[in-house]
Amino acid sequence: MEPQHPTGLLDPRVQSDIARVYDLLDPPLWLVTAAHGASRGGLIATFAVRASIVAARPRMALGVAKQHHTWGLIEASGRFALHLLYSDQMDLVWRFGGQSGRDTDKLRGLPTMESPGGSPLITNALAWLDCRIEARMDTGDRTIFLAAVEDGGTNGHAHPLTAGQLFANAPEDRRRQLDALYARDEAIDAEAILRWRAGHRR
Repeated sequence: MEPQHPTGLLDPRVQSDIARVYDLLDPPLWLVTAAHGASRGGLIATFAVRASIVAARPRMALGVAKQHHTWGLIEASGRFALHLLYSDQMDLVWRFGGQSGRDTDKLRGLPTMESPGGSPLITNALAWLDCRIEARMDTGDRTIFLAAVEDGGTNGHAHPLTAGQLFANAPEDRRRQLDALYARDEAIDAEAILRWRAGHRR
């Protein structure tokens, strides 16, 4: 069935209604790291969720936009690590969310070690998971990675930093930076989704 609008855009009222549903959610922020060869990097994920309730076969699903440096590292290595942050580690959000890994080593100067699978681990994060990709799904703007979780650990039992906490406690200049980066990525993703839909239209 073709969308009612030729570009597939929703009516503004419907967009607003859906946004209010999303506003009810306050997911934890996940810091993703990956490495391939001598290159390493990381980003703050907007989509990372538990994908299995089987304790002996844990899985995570991660969505990463294709324009990011870290996406290329994950694609090349077939692996990544996920980190939950303490609520006072907002500085890591600015470090990993506000600059490109093509221009700088975001991990430089941080306490790190290598995960059993070879991904960079930030040792003072609240928790970590070591993941190996089992499947991929191309959605146009990003790749959804289904990954087996092969190892993990915690440094405590605190509540992790969430998206709501970030936006509520970010200084005004950082909030403006977040809004600008979000708007930039939204525009890039929107074009990629339209191209993908055009290629998949029946």
